[in-house]
Amino acid sequence: MEAVPPAPAFSWTSGEVHADVLVGVALLGALWAAARRAQGEPVRSVEGARFGAGLLVLLGALNGPLHDLADYYLFSAHMVQHLLLTLVVPPLLLAGTPAWMLDGILAPLLRWRATRPIVRVLVRPLPQFALYTVALVAWHLPGPYGAALERHGWHIVEHLVLIGTAILGWWPVLSPSRLAPQLPYGAQILYLFAFGIPMTVVAAMITGADEVLYAFYATAPRLGALGPLEDQRLGGIIMWVPAGLVPLVAFTVVFFRWAAAEADAPPERTDDREADEAAVSER
Repeated sequence: MEAVPPAPAFSWTSGEVHADVLVGVALLGALWAAARRAQGEPVRSVEGARFGAGLLVLLGALNGPLHDLADYYLFSAHMVQHLLLTLVVPPLLLAGTPAWMLDGILAPLLRWRATRPIVRVLVRPLPQFALYTVALVAWHLPGPYGAALERHGWHIVEHLVLIGTAILGWWPVLSPSRLAPQLPYGAQILYLFAFGIPMTVVAAMITGADEVLYAFYATAPRLGALGPLEDQRLGGIIMWVPAGLVPLVAFTVVFFRWAAAEADAPPERTDDREADEAAVSER
C-alpha cells in the first residue's frame, strides 16, 4: 500500500495542480482544434465553446481547491467532483464533437476485424447503459473507492473509467455520429427515465448507511464541525439530487425538440394516407 501523503493546508485560492491532467487536457484540445483546421472549419464556434467548456470543467474538477477537498478532507467534495466528471464533462464533450470527427474515429475501428465486434457492442444503448451502471456502482463500493484514494495510479484509472463510461451512457441521447447515431426522440425519453437510476441507487446506499463506509474519510482532517458520517450523508444527498434533476432537464430538452420536429414535419397527404389504409385492408 502506498503511503497516503499528508493533507496540505487548505485554501480556496490555491491547490494542487497535476501535470498529467494539464497535459491530457491540452493534448485533447489541441487534437480537436487541429482536426477542425484540417477540415477547414473554424475553431471558434458553438461546438468549440461546448468542447472548451467541458475541458475547463475537467481542469477545475481535478485541480485546485476542489481536488484538495476531495482527495484529503471531504467525501461530499469528492461526490461533487464525480458529478462533474459524469454529468457535466461528458455531455459537453459529446455536444462539442461534430459528427464527421466522431465518425472519423469510429470508421476505421469498424473496418478493422480485431475491433469491429467490440465497437459494435459499445455503440448500442443497452451495453452503454450497463457499462455506465457497473462502473458507477463498482467505483463507489468501499473497496475500490478506498484503493483509489490510497493509490494515485488507481485514482487516475477510476476517473478515466467514470468519464469514459459516462460518455457511453450519454451517447444514446447526445451522439452526433452518423455511424452510431442517437436514439429516436421517443426512445431517448424512455432511456432518460432509466439513466438516473444507477446514481440514485448509489446515493441511497451512501445516505442510508449507519456507519462511515470509507475508512479514509473516517480519519481525514476535518474542516469545520462536519463529522465523517454527516459528511458522508451530505455527499449522498449531493449525489442524489442531481441524479434526478439532470436527467429531468435532459428529458425536458428532448421533449421540446421532439415537439418541434413533429411541428416542422410536412403534413401527410390525404391520398397517401388513403392508399396506405387500402393496402392494410387488402392484407
